Amino acid sequence: MKKLSLIAAGLLALAGSVQAAPVLMSTQWAAEACTAWNQNPTLVNDLGKKWVKNNGGKGYKAIIMYRTDCGKNNPVELKIADQNGRAECVYGGKQIDMTPNFSVDYEMHATTKKWGEMGRGDYGPMHAMIFGDLKFSGPKFEAMSVMGPFAQFLLLVGKVPGDTSACPQ
Repeated sequence: MKKLSLIAAGLLALAGSVQAAPVLMSTQWAAEACTAWNQNPTLVNDLGKKWVKNNGGKGYKAIIMYRTDCGKNNPVELKIADQNGRAECVYGGKQIDMTPNFSVDYEMHATTKKWGEMGRGDYGPMHAMIFGDLKFSGPKFEAMSVMGPFAQFLLLVGKVPGDTSACPQ
């Protein structure tokens, strides 16, 4: 009986130390997505050649995201900057840039279900935009020129764990 109690106590301690995934598209999730961006060679290298340099003189590009079914009141953003020829995420969190320049910045939103489908790779960005699964504002021709990296960006949603049972606050 004593051995069983020790095992139960150990399992409870382990369960208490396991952290739940942050809410999908929350500020904590965006910070983790920023880290994941920097670990993706396609994003940092392929977008570091030309894409990241089109920043309107701000020194970064903003990617603003939210889950349509949660409303647009709590968007998050990733700030991507040229760091020695690499497109690195330098900020992931609450949207700070309240006046994005859509000749260089992006805003994307989709339902939670559609973000999940794109994150699993059920379909790519071209399908998502053509069929309206992903609502998109920003330089469309520029986005079309970087479809490979853009697909990698959408897959981040599936690679960065996110709780979809609640909306970001």
